[in-house]
Amino acid sequence: MKPTDPGRRIPPMASTPTPPYRPLGVGKIQPCHLDRLAVVYIRQSTPQQVLEHRESRERQYALANYATTLGWPADRILVIDEDQGRSGRSADTRAGFQHLLAEVTLDHVGIVLGLEMSRLARSSKDCHHLIEVCGIFRTLLGDQDGIYDANDPNDRLLLGLKGTISEVELHTLRSRLERGRLHKAQRGELFHSVPRGYVRGPCGQVEFDPDEQVRAVVQLIFDKFDELGTVHAVFRYLLRHDIRLGGRFRTGPRKGQLQWRRPSLSTLFSVLRHPFYAGIYVHGRRRLDPKRKKPDRPGSGRVVMPPTQWQVRLPGRLPAYISEERYEANQQRLQQNQSRPEQPGTPRAGRCLLSGLLRCGRCGCRMQATYPNAGHLAYVCNRSYRQGTSPSCPGVRGSALDQLVAEQVLLALEPASLQLSLHALADVAKERQRLDRHWQQQRERARYETQEAERRYQLVDPANRLVARTLEQRWEEALRNERQLEEAYDRFVRQQPAELTEVERQRLLALAQDIPMLWRADSTTIAQRKEIARCLVDRVIVAVTEQSEEVAVTIHWAGGFASEHAVRRPVCGYEQLRGYAELKNRIVGLWQAGHSATEIAQTLNAEGWRPPKRRETFNKDMVSQWLSRQGLNRSTVEAARLRRGEWHLKELAVEVGMKSSTLRLWRRRGWVNARRIAALGCWIVWADAEEIRRLRRLVALSKKRPRQSYPEELVRPKHRKGK
Repeated sequence: MKPTDPGRRIPPMASTPTPPYRPLGVGKIQPCHLDRLAVVYIRQSTPQQVLEHRESRERQYALANYATTLGWPADRILVIDEDQGRSGRSADTRAGFQHLLAEVTLDHVGIVLGLEMSRLARSSKDCHHLIEVCGIFRTLLGDQDGIYDANDPNDRLLLGLKGTISEVELHTLRSRLERGRLHKAQRGELFHSVPRGYVRGPCGQVEFDPDEQVRAVVQLIFDKFDELGTVHAVFRYLLRHDIRLGGRFRTGPRKGQLQWRRPSLSTLFSVLRHPFYAGIYVHGRRRLDPKRKKPDRPGSGRVVMPPTQWQVRLPGRLPAYISEERYEANQQRLQQNQSRPEQPGTPRAGRCLLSGLLRCGRCGCRMQATYPNAGHLAYVCNRSYRQGTSPSCPGVRGSALDQLVAEQVLLALEPASLQLSLHALADVAKERQRLDRHWQQQRERARYETQEAERRYQLVDPANRLVARTLEQRWEEALRNERQLEEAYDRFVRQQPAELTEVERQRLLALAQDIPMLWRADSTTIAQRKEIARCLVDRVIVAVTEQSEEVAVTIHWAGGFASEHAVRRPVCGYEQLRGYAELKNRIVGLWQAGHSATEIAQTLNAEGWRPPKRRETFNKDMVSQWLSRQGLNRSTVEAARLRRGEWHLKELAVEVGMKSSTLRLWRRRGWVNARRIAALGCWIVWADAEEIRRLRRLVALSKKRPRQSYPEELVRPKHRKGK
């Protein structure tokens, strides 16, 4: 070996074994390199390689001895082995590689030694980044084939080729492994894990969990979802009855042992969506999306793929809890429960019965349930909100529409009242038997655990108190748990016996046969009424005409039948009534014949005419008001003339500088003098100059002292002479 300096030779170390190779390029080592550190980077891809591939590990650690033969003192050699068991495909999770880059950028490193380029990095991005940094700080790179200078074009080309080859090797190995996994999956034999309710057999086959209670709870989830319709309802049912889910440890010292946990929404969604429960073997249901992968989180970035993009789908390969048809129906129901414009969503607690079912007859979009005022409900077309256009489809009040659909639903259920009552009896009896069976399984498990604890205590040597005390405590704890479970079971039996009593049977029959009373009962929630309506009604289409109070309603039933109906909606004025011209001529004719307002109202009601808004019949004030607006009621015109000191309410509010709504409130409290013109439906307030000054002082005081009492002289109006 040629010395790096004519005046200085690198003596070989007596205790250092001769390396099995002699890299080229040793003459590139300069004194400036020897003055800095020699860094030995050690990495193996997996923990299994660290434990089993010891020869590779020893060869990498031997590079520290080789650095001494190149002239570096032992105290100037830094070994970085923090990345043992980490893959080289990315530098994000490799703390050792980041440490190496930090030392190089601090100008502390003269040479970086690695067994081969694949030990440093298997990513071209990380490899070229290291080469660039080493070139800037004049740091050498060395492996088992030679020593390279990043500023030498030939060495740089060779390092780049080696980095590319390392990356290609990684992709080749990964592709080979993925193809092997896919080939095994196509045979239906690749299992990373199995969902709860299943276990792996001794030969690798998938079987039902041998625990009867575990299988019963899994089956209960599917049965209750068919009955209740939503995952949240199933979740509340399990919590209400304190039903836990059984599963087995997958790793650790307790691997394969059974554990019981409280249910969670994510677990229930996983059970209902997993195709294994329908006997369908699938592979590729979750794939890695690099855009969603997060640093320091190896399991992140997994995306659930749609069924059309699953790599393998083999029906009938596994023992099934449900049929494939039932699985597909569950997926469709889960999709419909999502609150989207094209889906009805789950029934909620709002008072609108047809939320999610109502569609506009003009554009076909779903109509949204709204609650504009307290006690009122309405449906509006939300096409303008979604498309950003001006509203073009008029809405409709919800009370009359909900009442119509409810009556039609009750009429459809009336012929099946007897059959429904029998089904109700069977469902209640089945539910109680199922809960009783679950309690019996819990009691049996508790007795077994108590007997097992007793057996272990009996087998121990009584003189060995260190062990006997612990087993005795476990036995006492098992006895205590069994006693608490028996007490809870006794309370359950008192509240819900396994068999229905005769009184309960008769009550259920009476309730099921009187469906209208059951529908209107306070115990029946609006969500339950919506669920019943959705079982019978597919959708409801309403066609609203702006210049008419009539609304055409088409109910599309679940069986494909459609029925036509009509409801009356409240409109703002007489001009929006469909037969307004005829109504106007009729009122004018009666007035010209000399009939009074009371007589005109009675005649219109007898002939079936209806006023606008929510009123069902005409009255004297309504007729007088209409005649006054048409200029036909002379007495009303005379009454509407302002006298001395009188103001219209809005004009007086502007005069004293206050809101008209506040003045209306003061009028109701009696703080001002006012008279009402019933035919016009308005108020006229009297206020002379003195009253106006009083009101102005009251307004100023109300702004300073809101929601407080005021002096009596400010809230008492002046007596009007001649009133």
